[in-house]
Amino acid sequence: MATVRGPPRADIGGNYALRVRVTLCDVGPRDGLQNEPETMPPATRAVLASRLAAAGLPRVEAVSFVRDDRVPQMAGAEEVAAALERREGTEYAGLVLNARGWERFRAAGLDRVDVTFAATESFNRANGNTSLADALAAAEAIVAAADVPATVTISVCFGCPFEGAVDPGRVADLAARFSGRAEVVLADTIGVATPSQVLALVERTGAEGFHGHNTRNTGYANALAAVQAGARLLDASVGGLGGCPYAPRATGNLATEDLVYLLEGEGIETGVDLDALVAVSEWLEGILGRRLEGYVYRAGSWPSGGGGDA
Repeated sequence: MATVRGPPRADIGGNYALRVRVTLCDVGPRDGLQNEPETMPPATRAVLASRLAAAGLPRVEAVSFVRDDRVPQMAGAEEVAAALERREGTEYAGLVLNARGWERFRAAGLDRVDVTFAATESFNRANGNTSLADALAAAEAIVAAADVPATVTISVCFGCPFEGAVDPGRVADLAARFSGRAEVVLADTIGVATPSQVLALVERTGAEGFHGHNTRNTGYANALAAVQAGARLLDASVGGLGGCPYAPRATGNLATEDLVYLLEGEGIETGVDLDALVAVSEWLEGILGRRLEGYVYRAGSWPSGGGGDA
């Protein structure tokens, strides 16, 4: 089994020989909304993705090219893509699972393709109605054909709701198949990982990115561990939208604004305008008509150099 090493560990706590910068991908318009009971119209989803771009997000996962009858929340992906406001410095990504999704992606003209499959047989069957072997073959074919940057996200890297704990060696073997061909992201889809596990697996695989869930309140610590291990891409969702349909008590993705606050406070650059991002969550709260999972949009950002009495 090949072992791939990523960038050197970052010294979390602000003591960097070189300033660390992390790329944040907001997956709210896709991974967040597809788990919502409401179906947001394509025009509104395009506004959400465009507002995130305006807040300085360097990457926004805007749509998923899947069957409308399986994921009605993602219906009208082409309409969303056509309505996006293009901004310099922001990539708009689209998720695909198979050849048909890839054809739709190519016609939509987005900037980056995100291919995903699960590390376990059972989750691939439940999520995509396919085997691990077939899902892997589809991902490899799409990466080989891609004429835009490609990201491969491996889901349930740390635990599967059907098969339990996942062998790190299996994940390392899967990640190695895409090394040098695509950006690899390890996903803690059901939010079971702890920081030491994330650090070890990111180091072992050399994965460029981490997608965490805060189901058991370890997500933010896990994100820091991923950066410490060398990851320079983190997924998060505006307001903490989303979850996993196969883990009913999952509380969702990391809130992008909470992660920005944490990273910037630790001396890790994101390039995101936190106040503008908070305003997006406030707007989204009004659209959905309920409080979101994130904290910073409710508490507000904190001025640098602040202090006060206990």
